[in-house]
Amino acid sequence: MLNISGIHEGYVLDHIKAGMSMKIYDYLKLDELGEATIAMIMNARSQKMGHKDIIKIECPLGSIDLDILGYIDHNITVDVIKDDRIIKKEKLSLPKQVVNVIRCKNPRCITSIEQGIDQVFVLADQEHEIYRCKYCDEAYSGK
Repeated sequence: MLNISGIHEGYVLDHIKAGMSMKIYDYLKLDELGEATIAMIMNARSQKMGHKDIIKIECPLGSIDLDILGYIDHNITVDVIKDDRIIKKEKLSLPKQVVNVIRCKNPRCITSIEQGIDQVFVLADQEHEIYRCKYCDEAYSGK
């Protein structure tokens, strides 16, 4: 039997599409959280989804960027934990802007030429989940 203890302070990311937890780990840069304890449960049985992934992150609140999660999949459930209790359930949505998540593919874009400029993409079409580069207007869809 698998036993993963509860967390004192941090986040539980649930209802992640099966197989997506490693991508989320990379996007959230969880390897850079230092002393954080992270548990990933992959391909867990789910009545609602068939199979799903779950990530538990023991870390100070505010350590992860929930906008990135909204970009990856706004159907992910986020439980915010403090003092061993769920204090809030975050509702994710597509962020209006993402920074340093998408890389511009336009070779003439200033972000491709100059070093140190943030890759900023703005939501242009919510229905089709299309983002555009803030600098060159290059469209990007898909994750």
